[in-house]
Amino acid sequence: MNEQIRDHLAKVPEVTLGFWVIKILATTLGETGGDTVTMTWNLGYLGGSAIFAAILVALVAAQISVRGFRPLLYWATIVASTTFGTTMADFADRSLGIGYTGGSSLLLACLLGTLGLWYWSLGEVSVESVRTRRAEAFYWLAITFSQTLGTALGDWTADTSGLGYAGGALVFGAGLGLLAAAYYWTSVSRVLLFWAAFILTRPLGATVGDFLDKPLDHGGLSLSRPIASAVIAACVLGCILLLPQRASGSVRRRPAD
Repeated sequence: MNEQIRDHLAKVPEVTLGFWVIKILATTLGETGGDTVTMTWNLGYLGGSAIFAAILVALVAAQISVRGFRPLLYWATIVASTTFGTTMADFADRSLGIGYTGGSSLLLACLLGTLGLWYWSLGEVSVESVRTRRAEAFYWLAITFSQTLGTALGDWTADTSGLGYAGGALVFGAGLGLLAAAYYWTSVSRVLLFWAAFILTRPLGATVGDFLDKPLDHGGLSLSRPIASAVIAACVLGCILLLPQRASGSVRRRPAD
């Protein structure tokens, strides 16, 4: 494929250290932002899920319709998926009464089913393959399930296992460290490592977000959710503007001789 056309079709960012920094910040924002709407503003888990689902659908539609990689649009869609994941996981775990274990199991099955159908349909599930509308639809569906699963895992680790928010953050941080070691020192599939890391960054952000805004008697710092969300959003925007990003699989062009 012509390099210019290939770059034009690529609409997701290259996976670099900057990508993971923004991803973790975005997932933390999703936790505090979701809790702001459902708890601080008292709109409830179902109401919050409906609001963020509408926003997510609109942003995914915009993401699929545009040409080329648009950093602000891409990360806005990621933030929407993580806030929806927060409210939807809380709705399933608490309002539907299936618990963190049941919710995590159900969401894991949905994610694996999406990745399996994606692979069966297109033959690969790597980020570099996201260059058609069908691949983008599978990509964003898998992203949304992984974000929701990550929220449920974070809550399960912090609450059900009794590790608390700080303990959960340490566990998921260590897990990401092991994945990084596997990336640099083993030949494990890079696609498998990407999706594993993408899932684990969500509960890491969720536990950090909960640690910031949950009450002191629940192991948190009891910070204002709206203020914490505004500060984290500013950090996300700053990283998007300052950290270099380019489309996944794009080719660096040398200056003309």
